[in-house]
Amino acid sequence: MATTTVKQGAEPILHGGDLGAVRRRFPQATEPWLDLSTGINPVAYPVGAIAAEAWARLPGRADEAALRAVAAKRFGVRDPAMIVTAPGTQALIQLLPRVMAKARVAIVGPTYGEHEVSWRRQGHDVTVVGDFAETQAYDVAVVVNPDNPTGRLLSAAELRASKATLVVDEAFIDFLPTSASLADDLPSNAIVLRSFGKTYGLAGLRLGFAIAQPNIAGRLREELGPWAVSGPALAVGTTALADTAWLRSAAARLKDDGARLDTLLAKSGFVLLGGTPLFRLAQHEEAARVVERLGQQGIHVRAFPHQPYWLRFGLPGSDTAFRRLGAALGI
Repeated sequence: MATTTVKQGAEPILHGGDLGAVRRRFPQATEPWLDLSTGINPVAYPVGAIAAEAWARLPGRADEAALRAVAAKRFGVRDPAMIVTAPGTQALIQLLPRVMAKARVAIVGPTYGEHEVSWRRQGHDVTVVGDFAETQAYDVAVVVNPDNPTGRLLSAAELRASKATLVVDEAFIDFLPTSASLADDLPSNAIVLRSFGKTYGLAGLRLGFAIAQPNIAGRLREELGPWAVSGPALAVGTTALADTAWLRSAAARLKDDGARLDTLLAKSGFVLLGGTPLFRLAQHEEAARVVERLGQQGIHVRAFPHQPYWLRFGLPGSDTAFRRLGAALGI
C-alpha cells in the first residue's frame, strides 16, 4: 500500500489549463500557445445566443429542474431527484468530505490529486492504494473511472461488488459505452460525479453533476445552497445535454483524432501507456527535454513530477494544431 501525505495549508495543486506560469517559464515562446495540457474537448459545443434574462435574473427552480430532467435522461438515471447540479465537479469533490462522517478513505491512484487533498483537508484518514481490491478494508473508496491520467477502467460489476461507500468520478466516461457507468443502476452505497465542461469543451462554464440516492442528493443540494449554478450554465447545459447528434459526432471525431495522435506519438519515440478519448498518457526516456522543446515552441503538455517519464497529451483540435505538434516533435 502506498501512502501519500498532504499537509493542511499546502500549496494548491498545479493543474493544466493555466498558462500563466508556463508563459513566464518560456517568455519567448511562439504565440498563440497550443494548450494540450488538459483533457478538455478541443472542439467546444456551439453555445449560440443566450437569452438576456439568463444573465439578468436569478436562476429559477424551474430552470434547475429542467436541467436535472435532461441530465437524468442523458445519464440514464431513472429519477431526476437523484441529480445534483453544481458549479463544476470540483465543488462537489470539496463538498463530499465536509458532509460525510470522519472515515478511513482509500483513493485508488495515481489519480486526480484534488480528491486526496479534499479528504485530508477535512480530517479524514486517507490512504492512496494501487489496487481497487485494497479498498475493501476502508469505509470510503474513491475511484476516478476511467482514471486520470492512466485511463485505467474498472468494470461496473467490480465497482458494484464493493461494500465501502463509493465515490466514483466519471469525468471522462461520456464517450465510453453506457455500460461503463454506474449511473443507470446506481448502488445504494455509491455517489457518481459527472463532468460537463470536459465533454462539451466548455470548462469555463463551471457545471457538473452528482448522482446519488434522493436523500443524499437532497443533502448535497442543501449544502450547495440556492442559485449554485448560474443562469447561463443552466441554459447551455439543458440545450447541450439534449443534443445527442452533437455528442455522437464528437465521439466519432475524437476516435479519429485519437488514432492520429497515437500515430504521431509513436513516430516520436513515445510508448503509449493509456488514456481516454480526450487524452493520451505516454512515456518517453527524455520527457523533460520534450517538455522543454515543446514549451519553447508554445506547446504546453502535462508533466508529472513524481513520474518523470510520463507526459499527458490532450487532443489537438484541428489539422493546423496537429501539424504544429508534429513539427515541434520533429515529425
